[in-house]
Amino acid sequence: MESTRIDRWLWAVRLTKTRPDAAAACRGGHVRINDKPAKASATVVPGDRVRARVGDKTRIVEVVRVIGKRVGAADAATCFIDRTPPPPPDVPIARRDRGAGRPTKRERRVLDRFRTQS
Repeated sequence: MESTRIDRWLWAVRLTKTRPDAAAACRGGHVRINDKPAKASATVVPGDRVRARVGDKTRIVEVVRVIGKRVGAADAATCFIDRTPPPPPDVPIARRDRGAGRPTKRERRVLDRFRTQS
């Protein structure tokens, strides 16, 4: 069975920009393999579920193919299945036009009603 280091795999499939970024994410506790914290030297095999927080996004991927060298984006996309849930829908925010002045009593009640429903 083939395996490789998690920091190398994250970099190879383009989830992180550089391998040191992947290693730093592991050191910071932002990478988990099968819901267990992973060091940079932890091995990953096909079938593993990897949760990695990269930047401000958390990605959940399932390993399909293990690669050790960085490949093109099209090839890298075939190495994992993205199981990340879709982001929540944006909630509209009640805003008044700039320079509209102080809200009237009626406008304030409408705004308060809108804010308490959310």
